[in-house]
Amino acid sequence: MNGYDEARLAALLRLLPPPPRGWTEAAQELPLAREAIDRIVDRAGADAAFRARLFADPEAAVEEAGFEATPSVLASIRLRLGAG
Repeated sequence: MNGYDEARLAALLRLLPPPPRGWTEAAQELPLAREAIDRIVDRAGADAAFRARLFADPEAAVEEAGFEATPSVLASIRLRLGAG
């Protein structure tokens, strides 16, 4: 143990500046992004034509599926599909 109890840790955390606004917004959007990624990857696994479109033009395929093709969503999909 390092000698810090919960009250001391809470006091130390209160000394930190608030997180940048972008971090807070990203954290709030993360569950929706994960759901979108899961749905897109599942569809790619079940639908060969969609999978081909996803590899050929990821942005268009993601938007066709009804989701915003943000860089982080596209990168996550590439990782999940093993597309580098």
